Amino acid sequence: MKIALMDSGIGLLAATAAVRRLRPDADLILSLDPDGMPWGPRTPEDLTGRAVAVAEAAAAHRPDALIIGCNTATVHALPTLRARLEPALPVVGTVPAIKPAAAGGGLVAIWATPATTGSPYQRGLIEDFGGGATVTEVPCPGLAEAVEHADEAAIAASVAAAAALTPDDVTTVVLGCTHYELVAERIRAAVQRPGAPRLVLHGSAGAVAAQALRRIGALPDPGAPARGTLTVLLSGREGVLPAAALAYAEGRLLRSVTPAR
Repeated sequence: MKIALMDSGIGLLAATAAVRRLRPDADLILSLDPDGMPWGPRTPEDLTGRAVAVAEAAAAHRPDALIIGCNTATVHALPTLRARLEPALPVVGTVPAIKPAAAGGGLVAIWATPATTGSPYQRGLIEDFGGGATVTEVPCPGLAEAVEHADEAAIAASVAAAAALTPDDVTTVVLGCTHYELVAERIRAAVQRPGAPRLVLHGSAGAVAAQALRRIGALPDPGAPARGTLTVLLSGREGVLPAAALAYAEGRLLRSVTPAR
């Protein structure tokens, strides 16, 4: 089994680690775009072009499925990628976990990039899947970039700024950018109120990994031999995981299982 994941940077690590945990025997292809990152400020057309190039670099390795490990790329490029690659290559997008968060009740905050916060896309998800929950959209300027570069001071400042915009009575936070899942516990610590029930966090990595397996008719097998290989593509060139990836448990998990080749 071979699973590919794509993103401009290391936001794909959370989903990659989730796939690795479910199927340690799967070969992984990580396709990043250091030459074109960040994708967020690009026009939808430009972003889609970069995403297509990164996806096709991964597809050349003949994976069984391709995961778009980026919320923004899913919004803009998923239809194009599916039109180009499916049905031969199933493509799985990443959507903020608003539906399960709302189903849990309580007051919900969605942490997302400034471009996504208040966007028709996110408002549509809230309308379609938010049910009767009270949802607050929280912009997180600079957080994705800080996580991408493992800049601890910038991460701390961005998390604190977003926490200050989060209502005190929030019980659930949706991590609406894949980068945020890499600092989930720091977000929890910043938002958790003393004496309140433990804050619930909802990311997308686990659901995306499970969906990729379903699309190819495979079952989770966490006990399978840890023989899966790891191939890293950097704007189409074979390389190694960026150094910043090893600042996070998800990146270290990949290194501990198999070296990049």
